[in-house]
Formats: sequence, C-alpha cells, structure tokens
Amino acid sequence: MPHVNPADEIVAIVDEDNHVVGSAARREMRARRLPHRSTYILVFNSRGQVYVQKRTLTKDVFPGYYDPAAGGVVLAGESYIDGACRELEEEMGIRDAPLQSLFEFYHADTHSRVWGAAYRCVYDGAVTLQEEEVESGAFMAVDRVFEAAATEPFTPDGLYVLRRYVESVDGGKP
Repeated sequence: MPHVNPADEIVAIVDEDNHVVGSAARREMRARRLPHRSTYILVFNSRGQVYVQKRTLTKDVFPGYYDPAAGGVVLAGESYIDGACRELEEEMGIRDAPLQSLFEFYHADTHSRVWGAAYRCVYDGAVTLQEEEVESGAFMAVDRVFEAAATEPFTPDGLYVLRRYVESVDGGKP
C-alpha cells in the first residue's frame, strides 16, 4: 500500500451534533480548525498497565508529547470502529484485538475541535511502532501516567480519555 502524506488524508468533517457534513484534507481541517472525528484506544496489558506513546516531533498537533491513547482522525467514509482498528494496526501493529467501546465525547482546544470515540483493549503481544508517528512507547501503571503528566507534556485529550475511563471503573482497575 503506498504511503500517503498524513496532511493529504481526506478526513470526515462533522457539525456540532457529530453528523458528517463533508470531507477535507487533513491540512485544511487543521488550518481551518474544522470539527472532525477521532478515535482513542486505551491499550492495556493483562497486568492493567496502559501503553503510553511518545509522539514524534513531526506530528501536526502535540509534537513530542506523550499520549496514553493510540488512535487518530477518522477518514472520510470510515466508521469510528474501522478508524480505530486501522489506527491501532498502523501505530502499534496490533491486529484483531477485540475493542470494547467506552464512550463518545467532544473536545475542543486551541488546536482542534473533535468528536472522539474511546475504546479499550487488552494486548500482551509484540508492538511494532509506526516510526513516522511514534518515537517510543512503553506500558505504564495508570497512576504513574498521571504522576508523569504533572511534569511532562501529555496530550490533553488522551489524558481526558484515560481519566474518564478510570473514573468510570470501580476502583480504577482496567
């Protein structure tokens, strides 16, 4: 499959109620801060640790930040679940891990306006990182992620997903 420049990917554009109203190249979506869809996948191992990625310095938003969620923009014509499966395979080399749907949410900041769909999975296999997008990564205890976020740059939307998930689970254990 030929590599497409991420800035040229055609993403689904949505309205304030999360209805698809069109599509645009990612670079246009970013430049105009158009509302779009994105997926967030919390990847846990069987010990309850969550995988934290360090984003490359070439990412279009939050370059060099840590992110407790895999995932990315939903492409035009793609469902949330299809986007989540595609992103999980692209970023981490994970295929066929059953995804559990968690919740949908709206997140806005100075960089973007996004309707997100959060998922979780448990995975203990080998991880193959997408070198264009992920500099490094490791499984971490969830409480360590929140401690690290006090002093290291973490993506605000990824932290929101992890925090909301932990708050929704009795005792905070995945």
